[in-house]
Formats: sequence, C-alpha cells, structure tokens
Amino acid sequence: MSELTTIARPYAKAAFEFAVEKGVVESWNDMLFFASEVAKNEQVAQFLTGSASADKQSEIVISVCAEQLNEYGQNLVKVMAENGRLTALPAVAQLFSAFKADYDKEIDVDITSATILAATQQETLVAALEKRFARKVKLNCSVDESLVGGLMIKAGDTVIDGTVRGKLNRLATTLQS
Repeated sequence: MSELTTIARPYAKAAFEFAVEKGVVESWNDMLFFASEVAKNEQVAQFLTGSASADKQSEIVISVCAEQLNEYGQNLVKVMAENGRLTALPAVAQLFSAFKADYDKEIDVDITSATILAATQQETLVAALEKRFARKVKLNCSVDESLVGGLMIKAGDTVIDGTVRGKLNRLATTLQS
C-alpha cells in the first residue's frame, strides 16, 4: 500500500460513510472523480505542491470544480487543503470507487484473450464469474495475440491463467525440474 493510499483512506472512508448515510453514493462518486481529474491536471498539480496557502489551494480547486461540487464536497476539499492533503484527491476518488463497488457488490474483471470474444462468449463468462464471485461482474476485455489461445482472467487479487502460453510456460518449468 502506497503512502498516498494511506493518507487518502480516512478521507475516502469518511466521505463514503457520509454518502451512504445520505443516500447519495453515486453523486459523491461523480464529484470525487471530477475533482480528482482536476487535481491530476499538470498545472493544478504543480500549484497544489507549491507554497500557496491552504485557503488559496482549496479556492482554486473549488473554483475549477464550481458546479460539480456541492457544499459537502467543497467542505471535503477545504479540510484536505487545511491538512495539506489535496494531492491525495485522486487516491481518495479511487478508494471511494472501490468502496462503492464493494457496497454495490460489483467487481471489475479484466479478460485478456488471443482473439476478440463474441458477445455470447462474454455473456457466458459473465454468468460463470458472477456465480464464482457472488457479485455483479463488469468485464473489461482486451486482446493479446501472443497468448496463442485461452484466457487470462484478473479479478482483484485473483488471477486465472488459462492461456496456451501460460500452460506452455508451466510445462517448461515442470520439465526443467
């Protein structure tokens, strides 16, 4: 876990708990995503790491985010600025999204295959993965022709390598033993 994630966690947790309590998780997710994109902007990021006062830093972020942040979102920005933590805003948004996915019982699954998967194949995969993980699955499919065949599935900490390349690598390791 990075230092930035450690710094961001209490802010993300507090924002998430507040959003759940008020029933506004989706709008908070949108607000934090927008604010994090602003904080990632090269010019804004340089300003946030500069010597400007906390008031000036929060004022700039809030003015750029203007209509995207409600009063509670603006308060979060002000508190983070007072504590010199505005550079952690992208990490806060990322953690908030992770909390939201867990709360919504969703999981992002990265599928890498040697060829493009047909819609029926994707539907079959989604059904099988939803059963395995007991969560709603969102597929992110990509193609890597070097896999030769099969699939590489990554969901959180779980990796399932069913590729021909992976099987050949395991066979080579076994034969060398």
